[in-house]
Amino acid sequence: MNIVSKNQIFEGWSSDKKYRVTDENGKRYLLRISDIERYDEKEHEFKMMQRVSELGVPMCMPIEFGTCEEGVYSIQSWIEGYSAENMIPSLSNQEQYDYGCEAGRILKKIHSITAPTSEEDWEVRFNRKLDRKIKMYDECPIKYPNGQAFIDYINANRTLLTGRPQVYQHGDYHIGNMMIDRAGKLYIIDFSRSDYGDPWEEFNRIVWCAQKSHWFASGMVDGYFDRQVPIDFWRLLALYISSNMLSSVTWATPFGESQVSVMLNQAEEVLSWYKDMTDVIPAWYKERNVGDIHII
Repeated sequence: MNIVSKNQIFEGWSSDKKYRVTDENGKRYLLRISDIERYDEKEHEFKMMQRVSELGVPMCMPIEFGTCEEGVYSIQSWIEGYSAENMIPSLSNQEQYDYGCEAGRILKKIHSITAPTSEEDWEVRFNRKLDRKIKMYDECPIKYPNGQAFIDYINANRTLLTGRPQVYQHGDYHIGNMMIDRAGKLYIIDFSRSDYGDPWEEFNRIVWCAQKSHWFASGMVDGYFDRQVPIDFWRLLALYISSNMLSSVTWATPFGESQVSVMLNQAEEVLSWYKDMTDVIPAWYKERNVGDIHII
């Protein structure tokens, strides 16, 4: 590919360098460059993106992979459109919900790829992660006003992890990693945090969706489960969100006071949705009213 122009993209938290590039024919692409030490990781990521694209998932299509002077690169298709997190809240409630349903259905497709049998048992793996996060939170000088509610819920519900299946995960599935093209079609972007794990854990970022649109978040759950949502999903989701919240304040600390404030406010909102983790179905789901939804 003969690249004639390159403009760096600074949005997002990925350590990859990202560019919008244009070839000699005026066609745009997304170029991602990582350190050469990450070659094996990035090669696997690219190959998995190819598998996902074969499922018909609307996404940045993987086009080319290799090495260059700066490290390891991938070239993906460029999506002309709008950020979903900016556009969706401006739509009608029904449109927000419909886009959420589509996001849920797309996620179900991604999760049709099962994890290798060599993956460590999920219960063992995630319990170790929970122990580490609780320790990090205990050692963090910044605490949530009622952060103990997250720890208590985790410790009371660890048995829910027993026997959970594992699948391929996008790794950072939320409204901030989605786009809407000029024709109104929803696309999924940024597979740089992809991994294997419990498919229901993938919803742990739904907090970001619910903060932008309760309707979109509700649709995402309903679309994934075809409106037949198991009660055990809600119980596990509350555990996974509690886990995320414990590590969020520690993660935010190096980024300064403003980012810490974001996480403190988010924790307050999450605790209000879950009534201090005493109600496993969040308020943002129960308060909306679309169609006939069944919790089973």
